[in-house]
Amino acid sequence: MTSPYSAAFDWTRRHVDAGHLPSAVLGIATADGVVALDAFGATDGRPADVDDHYRLFSITKPLLGLAAARAIERGLLGMGTPVAAAIPDFGPDRDDVVRLRHLVSHTAGIPEPPMDRPDLEALLRTPGRDFAAGTVSRYSTIAFQGVAEMVAQATGRAWDAAVSDWADGIGADGLTLDEASDPHTVVGAAEAGLDIEAFAANRHPGAGLLGRASDLLALGSALLRDDGAVVQPVTLAMMLRPLTGDIPRLEPYIAEAGQDWGFAWNLLTRAPSRLDRDVFGHSGWSGTEFWVHPTAGVAWVLLTNTAHSPVNPDELDNAIVAGL
Repeated sequence: MTSPYSAAFDWTRRHVDAGHLPSAVLGIATADGVVALDAFGATDGRPADVDDHYRLFSITKPLLGLAAARAIERGLLGMGTPVAAAIPDFGPDRDDVVRLRHLVSHTAGIPEPPMDRPDLEALLRTPGRDFAAGTVSRYSTIAFQGVAEMVAQATGRAWDAAVSDWADGIGADGLTLDEASDPHTVVGAAEAGLDIEAFAANRHPGAGLLGRASDLLALGSALLRDDGAVVQPVTLAMMLRPLTGDIPRLEPYIAEAGQDWGFAWNLLTRAPSRLDRDVFGHSGWSGTEFWVHPTAGVAWVLLTNTAHSPVNPDELDNAIVAGL
């Protein structure tokens, strides 16, 4: 592929050819739409196609975060809404107040279960805490079960339906929990300790969505336009305000990573190895990546499917930004 982004596609092809990634779909978009898209490799003999579904894993978090932000726009939720106001049996033995802003910024201190454990509602209500809300940042997936329940209580819409409410309007109608979409198998999942069938059955609001590259690129374009198609400009600005500041950071996002958590978005405003630090997005457990660069005017997605990815996505991000 001869384009300003040739180095980025060469990077992806090189890692697939080396066996670091079983398959991959790389796509790049501007505010006007998709400008480059290609697929590489195969999973168990199934060639990758640009329209294939992949498990998004934690990219699900900001997609649900957008649904929560839309509820804030309607006056149905607030960043300071206590979780217990929507979930009365949450944290009965806690002496702190966990609020929506803590859930979306990984500062709620809820004990974290494996993603394939059943009964997420009960796990959210596990007694005790790891730390007082707002005092430490530790990555949390169960917290987004709380976000999902708060959205459902406020809007009367199940969390995935609330995501579809904004996604369908921008053409991101491939975002789904439906296994009939036939996502690529995640290579090495069982060896890494994740039971994919049990995980999929959870319909996890912190990690469960399936999607195509085109779905995330449609979102990236809409966020670059910042025209209110998903959330209003003032709401997106709110989502991109850091919520974690200088509080202690636990693995895997230690202080040296140079990032902050906004409202469900990962903000790499201090990332030491990125060319452009005006960037927000999210990664997923199987190597998936989705990043938006507002000033540079570009968004990109990498969909892939391995539990043991050795690649450095900062290299890919730099190649894309440099291609501008």
